[in-house]
Amino acid sequence: MAGWLLAGVAMALELDGPRRQGGLLHGEVPPGSEVRFLGHTVPVDEEGRFLLGLGRDAPEQPVIKVTAADGSVTRHRLTIETRAYDIQRIDGLPDNQVSPDAETLARIRRDAALVRDARARRLPQRFFDAGWRWPLTGPISGVYGSQRILNGQPRQPHYGIDIARPTGTPVRAPSDGVVTLAEPDLFFSGGTLIVDHGQGLSSSFLHLSEMLVSPGEAIRRGQVIARVGATGRVTGAHLDWRVNWFDQRIDPTLLVPPMQEVRGND
Repeated sequence: MAGWLLAGVAMALELDGPRRQGGLLHGEVPPGSEVRFLGHTVPVDEEGRFLLGLGRDAPEQPVIKVTAADGSVTRHRLTIETRAYDIQRIDGLPDNQVSPDAETLARIRRDAALVRDARARRLPQRFFDAGWRWPLTGPISGVYGSQRILNGQPRQPHYGIDIARPTGTPVRAPSDGVVTLAEPDLFFSGGTLIVDHGQGLSSSFLHLSEMLVSPGEAIRRGQVIARVGATGRVTGAHLDWRVNWFDQRIDPTLLVPPMQEVRGND
């Protein structure tokens, strides 16, 4: 594996990928090793390969703990590049636009539980080895990491990339995987599809008008899996594509080539 090497007393750890908030790292350790990172026991395959995700607010110097098959332990401290995000402050809004009522809050919590359960069904296969492509191309209307502060209350950051296209535009699988959720009407995200890419990595596709695959279905990179919509809490038709590694939110734009290089090929 191309990349940089961290040498420990008992073993070596190899990592490749963007060492910055939002990045996804590909790692390799001697087979039979156990890896711990950001509170997670990391899935490691028989060849010693694994992934590490660096979320929007990942710490600047996280530690990777590697336990070899013989029980020896090494710790490797990474240095992570931090990022500045677009923060918008909006004051003077009516309270009902900032704080949901009890009924709406209960629905939001039920929806969140469905999403958590879907992401908890993690598959060991490395479906993402098929490579990555944009699920569709078009104008970028929302960027990873941005956040609004409404009446002084921070809202949840935007963890995906928004691509504005008309309702009905085909959405293609960015990589191979297995569908774990296909819900037509979640409160915030409307039509919502989640695909497990293996080893704790998943994609979410939000605000869909139609889903063309079902939970448990294996899908291939480039396959049409859904159609763009304007469902849920949106102001217009677009796709919101998000990527998770466990609870770490990955910047999808760091997985794919620049859009201008592939525009018009979806």
